[in-house]
Amino acid sequence: MRIAYHLGVHCTDDDRLVKTLLRNAAALSEHGIEVPDPGRYRGLIRDTAVQLKGNPASPDAQALVLDQILQGAPADRMVLSWDNFLAFPNWALKGSFYKSGGERMRAIRNIFPDAQAEFHLALRNPAAWVSDLFRRQRGRDWAEFIEGTDLADLRWSDLILALQDENPDAALILWADEDTPLIWPEVLQTVSGHPDGMVLEGAGDLVESLMTADGLARMAGYLQTHPPQTILQRRRVVSAFLDKFGRPEALETPIILPGASAELVQIMGETYDRDLAYIATLPGVTMINA
Repeated sequence: MRIAYHLGVHCTDDDRLVKTLLRNAAALSEHGIEVPDPGRYRGLIRDTAVQLKGNPASPDAQALVLDQILQGAPADRMVLSWDNFLAFPNWALKGSFYKSGGERMRAIRNIFPDAQAEFHLALRNPAAWVSDLFRRQRGRDWAEFIEGTDLADLRWSDLILALQDENPDAALILWADEDTPLIWPEVLQTVSGHPDGMVLEGAGDLVESLMTADGLARMAGYLQTHPPQTILQRRRVVSAFLDKFGRPEALETPIILPGASAELVQIMGETYDRDLAYIATLPGVTMINA
């Protein structure tokens, strides 16, 4: 069996991916792809990993957990999605991104040590991500939230390298969250593993949530009279209509970092761009680029 672990990260997906795949669960199952309801496995995986203390599960334990998740359904591929796989929100930023993420995923993978593993996750501009995470958390002021973290030194590559060190045989498939509206069908296919030519119900919902009704109608008309012949052509069409008809409140998230200068925010963005370019060169990493 192959297991696709969708790791989030926080403040990028909000369960949109797994909800879309669940809408297509019956159709995917016909291809040997199972998308179990998260309620069946999130708490179970957390508790099982704690009980195993990082050790590989026995064949009997694997079978027991798998039966609870799949409820007897045969599968060649299983998709598990949870943005708390790497850490719960309060531990997502402790000097770096998901400092224990590599170890946590090794422990979680050891629940099914014989399965082939893929890690799928979106990366986001650190300035926007930190701002959004702080806005969503409760109970900590900025000083406590950011304690021990140098904003200018945040790099996703630290997490990616840790994931590889602890899970050297796991495939890593990444994308920039900022590109998600343009590459969403490819993200869905990469995570689910569904065959070419299969169109998922709800695959257009993300773009629809970002565009005005008038823009959607105009884009639909354009695509009907000018059907794209390639993925690149479709992305160009979507990009052009989002530029013209995108809803600013949906596309533009304000960055609020108390005490941070505009120069620091710019530096964080430039560091992110360089970091993405570096991550793309790492062996074993596949980037879905717009």
